[in-house]
Amino acid sequence: MKLNLKNPIVFFDLETTGTNINADRIVEICYLKVYPNGNEEAKTLKINPEMHIPEGSSAIHGIYDEDVVDCPTFKEVAKTIANDIEGCDLAGFNSNRFDVPVLAEEFLRAGVDIDISRRKFVDVQVIFHKKEQRTLSAAYKFYCEKNLEDAHSAEADTRATYEVLKAQLDRYEDLENDIAALADYSSFNKNVDFAGRMVFDDNGVEVFNFGKYKGQSVAEVLKKDSGYYGWIMGNDFTLNTKAMLTKIRLRELSNMTTK
Repeated sequence: MKLNLKNPIVFFDLETTGTNINADRIVEICYLKVYPNGNEEAKTLKINPEMHIPEGSSAIHGIYDEDVVDCPTFKEVAKTIANDIEGCDLAGFNSNRFDVPVLAEEFLRAGVDIDISRRKFVDVQVIFHKKEQRTLSAAYKFYCEKNLEDAHSAEADTRATYEVLKAQLDRYEDLENDIAALADYSSFNKNVDFAGRMVFDDNGVEVFNFGKYKGQSVAEVLKKDSGYYGWIMGNDFTLNTKAMLTKIRLRELSNMTTK
């Protein structure tokens, strides 16, 4: 089934040095840009992460230090990537929990001002898990009736994700062919930050999603425990989490001065 698109959508996949959103870096990015008229553009870039790629990670994706030593750093290609995805919705496999937060961190480190929070995010893995509970290779076999060759290659995984989503739309009549609806369906939480440390509750209020203040209003916690802001800013939280927390803090301070 052809996707019903109002905006271009970029299917993307990252290979990284590890699974720590805060600290690990991209070693390869592949993205497939699909336009409303059905045209497609694909690009794959190997990235020098400026750190050692652990052997365990290399064993999974097949990319070693020597493969990227002469490749550009993310900072050197960040503006090109940002321009390529400008105005596009985003889709991936486990992208809401990993790829999107990692990409946002890399843009922040590179000093590239791109607000991807306004995009719609379709996570094909979430749709698959809600419907079938399996892996990408199994999803590809189940929906597309083909074996996924070169699994954990960013290019193979990216195109497989695109094909799986189209097949899901063919299979499930109750799955609406609309990016906004797919983004809503494939979201577990309404995250304030990409890492999900803060989420919106049923009333649209930002609440903490971890620690001793889990479930409590961010604004109220900042009022009663001013040191909590400093603790988060000084510890191992993502740059995006810190930026969103700061945005809430400044908003609340502004509200106090205008009352």
